[in-house]
Amino acid sequence: MREAGDAIARLLRLREAAGRVIGDHAALLRRAPVGALVAAVVIPLVGCDTGPSFWFHKRASACPRPQAAQGVSGQFNQQQQEIRALRQGGFRGDFFAQLELARRYEGQRASDKNLEDPVEAAVWYGMALANSGGYAPIAAYERRGKEPRAVSRFDDCRAFERRSAYGALDRLLSRMSTEEREKVRNRVIYVLSSQGADGFRTLARIHDGYFGPYGEPSDNLQAIEAYGKPSRPGAPAALDLFRRNDVDAYLYNYLAVQTGDVSAYVMLKDFERSSPQRASYGSFVETKAKRWIPTYEFYPPESPDSGVPHSDESDLSGEAREGALSRINELPFVHVGEALAYLRVIPSPVLDEKLLSLNDAQSVQAMLGRPTTGRLSPIEKVRAIQYAAVNGSSKAQLVLAVMYSEGVGVPRDYARAYHWYEEAERQGSAEAKYAMSTFFSLGVQGVADQDRAKAVVYQIDSALSGFKPSAHRLQQLLAQVSRPPRQMADRGRPYSERDY
Repeated sequence: MREAGDAIARLLRLREAAGRVIGDHAALLRRAPVGALVAAVVIPLVGCDTGPSFWFHKRASACPRPQAAQGVSGQFNQQQQEIRALRQGGFRGDFFAQLELARRYEGQRASDKNLEDPVEAAVWYGMALANSGGYAPIAAYERRGKEPRAVSRFDDCRAFERRSAYGALDRLLSRMSTEEREKVRNRVIYVLSSQGADGFRTLARIHDGYFGPYGEPSDNLQAIEAYGKPSRPGAPAALDLFRRNDVDAYLYNYLAVQTGDVSAYVMLKDFERSSPQRASYGSFVETKAKRWIPTYEFYPPESPDSGVPHSDESDLSGEAREGALSRINELPFVHVGEALAYLRVIPSPVLDEKLLSLNDAQSVQAMLGRPTTGRLSPIEKVRAIQYAAVNGSSKAQLVLAVMYSEGVGVPRDYARAYHWYEEAERQGSAEAKYAMSTFFSLGVQGVADQDRAKAVVYQIDSALSGFKPSAHRLQQLLAQVSRPPRQMADRGRPYSERDY
């Protein structure tokens, strides 16, 4: 009986223990939704340093996102203002703005589906990968086991962002045609070249085989992962966007030096000393650099179905650019008016800016993706002529060539001037033929072909086209060639004005 009583007592104690366990589990289940809600609120607030990688050291979390734009909430054009603010940051080199732009154009959220543009998304993923702000170490490192780990998790979350960007860029490029990939590459080159020496140095690293695929250090973990392994695929389409080429790497280093940047000069010398073959490219690259022009005249203001244009937010700071822009008023406004008429913004050219209506000015600004103030700024006048030139107006091409020749509105650039003279000449512009003959005959810096015989051909073509200045020059030339020989008695005296 006593043994039976002990067994019953043990059974009762076991039942009580089981009841307590079940009760604790029920309470835990009741508290789970509250805990999940607290985690959802708290974890985003604590940021990178205490994200998942804080507990699981092999994992990382995305970095917190800055707000796209301030003070535009609830406005009818909120999306457009946010995109414009992000583009400003993206052109200035803001790593997180570039990532956010890429995600917006990728249409990841339902509210961004109207912005969806794979080419533009790939451009900004590429810019983010090339941005040193995404891979340059910020925190000190300490060794934990076999691998050095960052004391702060901010480096980890940026690594996570770059890993995701490599995957997204590879996915986008793998679905594109050759022409679309070329467009992505050209736009990245344009944006980087607009950043001056820093951008040219980045382009040099991208083309240099001693660096990672997007200019990061060759031992960067995300770069290594992009190459892939037999057991883990990499990002082949992203790796193929820019081909490694010592000549192009030298070219962009050389262009960085031409901006007057001292550190670029040091990098160029290091590049030359890295191998004898690289040093031998000097004279060839110098000639190529004189002909080099950016892949775009300005960022093309295309837009998806959303109607939010791709605005050009390149930084125009710098003494040369600011000085050139301040001279735009030297250009008669009729040329801007003719460009606007060609673009069908206005029905016919206007001679004076005062004759341009408020609505017409706002239409130009909306087309360029700039704030619709109703009054054209100096850069918007330049953009109007550039926009007409790239869309095929021979008059605008000729005007733009003169602007580059004289440094009016844009910095003096003889290579670009020659390019636009040539574009206008292809459309039969007699004035462009005359101007190109001047380039050939004077040996202007930046123009490689200095064949004087070709200059005479252009002068004759232009004269036959009825362009009076060239015809007058040709008459003078013919007069000198057909001048009768001087008499023996005259050989002792110098030439007089009548001889010319």
